[in-house]
Amino acid sequence: MARRGVLRSAWDFLFAAGDDQLTPTPEPEQQPDPDPVRLVEAAGRSVDVEDDDAWRRLSGDTDRDLAPMTHERMQKMALYLWESNVLANRIIELPLAFLLAEGVSWSVQDTAMQAVLDRFWRDPINQMDLKLPKKVRELALYGEQCYPVFANEMNGDLRLGYLNPRHITTVVMDPDNPEQAIGIVTNKDRKNKTRRYRVIVNGPETVFTERTQEIRATFTDGDAFWFTVNDLSDGARGRSDLLAQADWLDGYDMFLFGELDRAQFLRSFVWDVTIAGADQAAVDARAAKIAPPRPNSVRVHNESEKWQAVTPSLQAGDTSDTARLMRNHVLGGATLPEHWYGGGGDVNRSTAGSMDEPTFKSFTMRQQILRHILREIGRYVLRQHLLAQGKPEPEPNDERLDVAVTFPEMVARDTSRYAAALQQVIAAVSIAVTAKLMTEATAIAVIAAVASRLGVEIEPADELAAALEEETRRAEADAFQTPPEDEVDPAEATP
Repeated sequence: MARRGVLRSAWDFLFAAGDDQLTPTPEPEQQPDPDPVRLVEAAGRSVDVEDDDAWRRLSGDTDRDLAPMTHERMQKMALYLWESNVLANRIIELPLAFLLAEGVSWSVQDTAMQAVLDRFWRDPINQMDLKLPKKVRELALYGEQCYPVFANEMNGDLRLGYLNPRHITTVVMDPDNPEQAIGIVTNKDRKNKTRRYRVIVNGPETVFTERTQEIRATFTDGDAFWFTVNDLSDGARGRSDLLAQADWLDGYDMFLFGELDRAQFLRSFVWDVTIAGADQAAVDARAAKIAPPRPNSVRVHNESEKWQAVTPSLQAGDTSDTARLMRNHVLGGATLPEHWYGGGGDVNRSTAGSMDEPTFKSFTMRQQILRHILREIGRYVLRQHLLAQGKPEPEPNDERLDVAVTFPEMVARDTSRYAAALQQVIAAVSIAVTAKLMTEATAIAVIAAVASRLGVEIEPADELAAALEEETRRAEADAFQTPPEDEVDPAEATP
């Protein structure tokens, strides 16, 4: 069967253009040159070594991206599948629920800076609690997101806009570093104008070379965040989470609709009437008068007429195995176990727990990307606030910009198992310390590793110092003190 879907759209477009554009023009028959001339020197021009524009950098090759037409087709197909294909919808929505169901928060140590973050998060236009799930969903669907920013020049407060990735024509990369995007060019609007946004980088413009700074200066329509997933280091655009599964999702959907049609056919039947000894005229006369019997009706005929209900025999076996094969192929590509979609098979509670681990590892990787996105947005919010106050550009390691992002716990921990393990670990390290086979610092570090599974973070050095200090206080409180001689009762004195 021919492969269909996203990756074939370019060929479909070429064939739709007409055969005259695909058929090569035959070359005229070559005639021998009666007076051949030997060329001594080839035509050309010299290229100045300093003329960089005349050279194409090997590191600047952007062929890693999809063709523009294919990229646009991918985005349309991903949105269509999310809207109409139940399996594709779950591939996008289920990770989203694990990542954001209970909400996300960010914080900094400085209370004044925390107020700036809270003001941005709760801004009536930003509404991050409401819009963050949409942004994460579309990041998975389109593989890229662009957020233009609008700043208040008085206090540096920011608001985020949104640019549909389908309206982006070009992502300009740094000519000296093809891994870094520096600008975004949009499609032409109704007024035949394009917008040029400068990609936000949390740092001064001096982090770029002079040539790159000159290029970034041409993007005068504002600043914008640019984030991608499923991309390559030397690629400019991201890819949808549904790109690899698009054709298989569509095929699985058609397969199920085919099974629906087959089920309808299997419910169909016809009445086959046999009239013994009848010629064509008698058959035609009987066919003109005959009618299918209604339910619970009475049919009377003699022995020369025989009625039989005939159902179609499609010779089609049970297709559940085929459906499971196709479904698992799609789910496996998305790193999702089949028992999450009602196809438990031979899975029990024990094996299901081990099958979930790769899925949660995949979710954790996406969570790290989202943490980076929110940290970059938060750092930019704080940087603009400081710059609006006339303060110098903060250093990258400035603690005031250290934004901590807290995600909800993806799965409930089995505390009973870790509690039992903690008890065994404490007993084991106590024996090792008593036998002088382990230092107290190492023992605390081992205990801290198990305690982290219960959601308790312990700093081994601080915990050991606090434990020793507490032990010293208890020892001093329990020490026996002899009262002074002048306070001894003479009656209790020994003769």
